[in-house]
Amino acid sequence: MRAVVFDLDGTLIDAAPDINAVVNRVLAADGLAPLSVAEMRGMIGDGARVLLERAFAARGAVAGARHLAAFMAGYQANPVVETKCYPGIEDALRALQGQGRVLGICTNKPIGPTRNILARLGLTPYFSAVLGGDSTPYRKPDPRHLAAVLAALEVTDAVMVGDHHNDIEAATALGLEAIFVAWGYGVAPGAYAVNNAQDMLNRIAEIG
Repeated sequence: MRAVVFDLDGTLIDAAPDINAVVNRVLAADGLAPLSVAEMRGMIGDGARVLLERAFAARGAVAGARHLAAFMAGYQANPVVETKCYPGIEDALRALQGQGRVLGICTNKPIGPTRNILARLGLTPYFSAVLGGDSTPYRKPDPRHLAAVLAALEVTDAVMVGDHHNDIEAATALGLEAIFVAWGYGVAPGAYAVNNAQDMLNRIAEIG
């Protein structure tokens, strides 16, 4: 059976409320108006630096290194207040692990908060390899980011599951099967979409 590699935000967990809270504190420090969670969801997916750039641009400002540093410090300190798994996700991970599949994470989120969140939500034991957006010189959609996860898992084939075109593009570039989850933050036109965790499991089983 193929390994399964997951994106994190918008795929396994809904982290938008906590990301939004920290970004708004950084904006407020510069006297800028807050963003809604709905606005924030569309900005997630390309890593912390791009997230801050988008947030500040939405308020007619420019994010700098100090803003990124403030965000990282604030988010790393307490990334799980409202963050939670999507319905059925932990059961799905348990089922996949029970099948003997090797599981990994390939996320553009920095590795520090990624590991913190996985530990806080009790998800760490499911994954044999976890790479964040600062774990390699590359980020999705660069396929080398995903390839590094495969190398860490010691596999050559996998199914990529994500909520963003970055996930689908990285998988496609490596010739891997990809599944788009429709409950997340992004879009991936033309990708095979699933609407809930059971649909995801069914599709993974079909792929083999």
